[in-house]
Amino acid sequence: MIMAKNPIRVSRRMLITWFMLAGFIFLFAPQKLTNKFQFAFARIFRWPLSIGRNVSLSARMEQPLTNVVSRSEYSQLQNHLANVIEQRDQEHKKVEKLSGLRDRFVLEGARFVLADVITASIDGSRGELIINRGQDDGLAEDQFVLGNNSIIGTISDVSSRTAQVRLITDSTSRIAVKIAELNASWVMQGAGNNSAKVQLLSIKHKVKTGDVVCARKKPGFLDAPMIVGRVAECERDDENPSLWDITVEPVCDLKRLSNIAVIIMNLQ
Repeated sequence: MIMAKNPIRVSRRMLITWFMLAGFIFLFAPQKLTNKFQFAFARIFRWPLSIGRNVSLSARMEQPLTNVVSRSEYSQLQNHLANVIEQRDQEHKKVEKLSGLRDRFVLEGARFVLADVITASIDGSRGELIINRGQDDGLAEDQFVLGNNSIIGTISDVSSRTAQVRLITDSTSRIAVKIAELNASWVMQGAGNNSAKVQLLSIKHKVKTGDVVCARKKPGFLDAPMIVGRVAECERDDENPSLWDITVEPVCDLKRLSNIAVIIMNLQ
């Protein structure tokens, strides 16, 4: 009769001792030996490890990208938001001054004439566009022109079927503007090289880089302030340190404009 062998029993303490001993061996073993062990482990388990990695990468790649817009669309949305904020502030002021008469919403009676850019002259101190709309479409001098929901200039010359746009960066451009929350009007003059200047502003007014600059409303041409640019630099004037020398950059990429819109107010 064959006797069954007694099973070998290993105590928990002995297992812990063996694991600790093995750990010390790997800890003090030469680096070459441990490297060989790691490479052998990688070769043995290469197939299951690669499957897990591929599954993880595919899961990441399959996640759809949502709520992503292009930089151009983001810029247009920012400009639209700035315009809405300006219009909201103006409406609040009107509500405070209401005398029982209901006023129409800003730009409610405006018409927007879309036009394509035929030629663009943006070099040095010059900043002009020729567009394919003119008097036959209701265009006239001094009307404001929009690009990417921002004021980019005014109509400076017009014929029956074409018109010339003077950009806000042109050295001959001068428009009344307001900066941020400052309730005053200053003249912004084109300075060329994709910039404009606001001068004669006392340093007592708080102006900082990034502040929104808006064209002020102009009866018959613009019923509410609209964004034209942002403050790019704000330094003390070299000749008069009590005044700011403010550089404004357009919020629209003028060199990439292919189409614009002309605002026509006071329609009959």
